[in-house]
Amino acid sequence: MTAYVALGSSFAAGPGIRPVAHRGALRSARNYPHLVARALALPLADVTASGATTDHLLTDPQRTIAGTLPAQIGAVTADTRLVTITAGGNDAGYLGTLTGRALANAALRRCPGLPKRRLRERIPPIPTTDRCAAVAGALARVVAAVGERAPEARIVLVDYLPILAAHDVGLPLDADETRRFRAAATALAAAFAEAARTTGADLVRASVAGEGHEAGTSDPWVTGLTVGVPFAGGPIPFHPNADGMAAVARLVVDHVSRRSAAPAR
Repeated sequence: MTAYVALGSSFAAGPGIRPVAHRGALRSARNYPHLVARALALPLADVTASGATTDHLLTDPQRTIAGTLPAQIGAVTADTRLVTITAGGNDAGYLGTLTGRALANAALRRCPGLPKRRLRERIPPIPTTDRCAAVAGALARVVAAVGERAPEARIVLVDYLPILAAHDVGLPLDADETRRFRAAATALAAAFAEAARTTGADLVRASVAGEGHEAGTSDPWVTGLTVGVPFAGGPIPFHPNADGMAAVARLVVDHVSRRSAAPAR
């Protein structure tokens, strides 16, 4: 019996947090699904994978350096009782564009003679709020598919920790870039809320709890522009650190425990 199944992309998988549970998926053994399962004493199937889109959750195999991962939905079975879902940012191109833009800006600051236009042309445009809002439909499809496979499961959408603070914390982004990326993050959070509203899924708002813990703040729950060797558990830019994962796990545990203890109506 697998009572708890975790679906999602890197903000659930936990790249850069040791120890590494799966090299190809860049999945940590201390990501929030593992911490939740331990706290609630639930058997866990963690199929989260960095880089996953909602298509990888539903239908598409995902290629990694350690082989091809099957569509994540296959881990959900009739006896599953809890499913968490953190995905959609890669559908909109949010994290990849943020990382690419910050790295390009950092390179230009160090070497002003680099071809600025050529560097920028290699980076996709900052995702619009409309593109991020469209993630709601994709998340709703994931929730529906989970519900079909596991009718008795509680389905919990867990949105993204915030990455960028409203004030300047020294990251290589100008004010306009920061504003537009923050607007995209707000639209993604709204997409999770809309998907929860339309499907009846639960919602854990890491996007709200993480305010004040953005990259570059005094108590960050996400990394800044830091690069390591992710396959060995080294840090990667703009992702939850161990404190952030622990904080999200507490939010999920508190939410599930509170709902479980609520009297039936």
